[in-house]
Amino acid sequence: MSRMKTLGLVAAAALALGAATASSGTAEAKKLTVAYIAPSLDISYWQWVAYGAKTKAAELGMDYIEMDSHNSPVDQMTNVRTAITRGVDAIVMGPVSSTSTPPVLRLLKEKNIPIAFTGIGPQPGETDYTSAVTANNYEAGKAEGSFVCALAKERGGSQVGMLSLPQDRENAQKYLKGAKESFAADGCELVQVLQTKGLTVREAVDQANDLLTAHPDVKAIYGMYDEAATGAAKVLQTRGLVGKIGVATADGSPTTVKLLRDGVIQGLFLQEAGGQGIEAVQQVHNALTGAAVTKDLPLAEPLVTSKDIDSAAAQAKLKRVYPPAAGLY
Repeated sequence: MSRMKTLGLVAAAALALGAATASSGTAEAKKLTVAYIAPSLDISYWQWVAYGAKTKAAELGMDYIEMDSHNSPVDQMTNVRTAITRGVDAIVMGPVSSTSTPPVLRLLKEKNIPIAFTGIGPQPGETDYTSAVTANNYEAGKAEGSFVCALAKERGGSQVGMLSLPQDRENAQKYLKGAKESFAADGCELVQVLQTKGLTVREAVDQANDLLTAHPDVKAIYGMYDEAATGAAKVLQTRGLVGKIGVATADGSPTTVKLLRDGVIQGLFLQEAGGQGIEAVQQVHNALTGAAVTKDLPLAEPLVTSKDIDSAAAQAKLKRVYPPAAGLY
């Protein structure tokens, strides 16, 4: 009886060990993986979205992979297919353009893989996505339009120019719509809209020079992205026009924060690049784990000026725009 009891205990221990091992294996097999697919990791904004996404993935215990579409819809689709092949559970994407999203959405719907967009939403009319974590571009566009018009009038004019994101992006369309409404309501004339192709400071310098040469009565410049304000500021400094022409922009970076503090530009409408990455990963994780999902999540873009850049509210917001490694707040 003693020998049989011993054998029984050994057998029970073996079963318990086997169950524990199986349980451990199941738990490990359930570790989720999210892929972040950026339109271009040469752009600091998308690096900061990546920082937010990676940070949140680690917090949630998810594996994280990162891909660069090099501003190519073809590369973007290749990245999606590669991510699927690698067995990712979810995708977070800053699309190359809104118009590039329908084939991505069709494929991911077929594979039953959740996707959250960051910064740029899908093409209007598309519904087969998990979440779109963007900025409240229409309201921000209106607010920046009123602010820029006021800058122009303070400087004795009503003509304004715009350095715009590509208008094949739904966020750019919303910015422009809101801005035009404010210009019309506040009595300013939008004399020219120049769209970026590469989102570089060099291009913005060229475009700001072209704008001021073609329209010497422009009294304020509306920047739709960070490099636009940096390029415009360089032109104003070169031409001796700092303070004589007002500048405001969306986004925010260590560079434009310094330009704001120095009085070269007058307003920043802060867009949470890092925050968008954080919230997008949270949304796909919710979808995978059965938690509630917010389909459209437009984050506010508050205005900061040199007068309130050091306030607790502005500093807290800045910390969701870019990581500490990027530069000073």
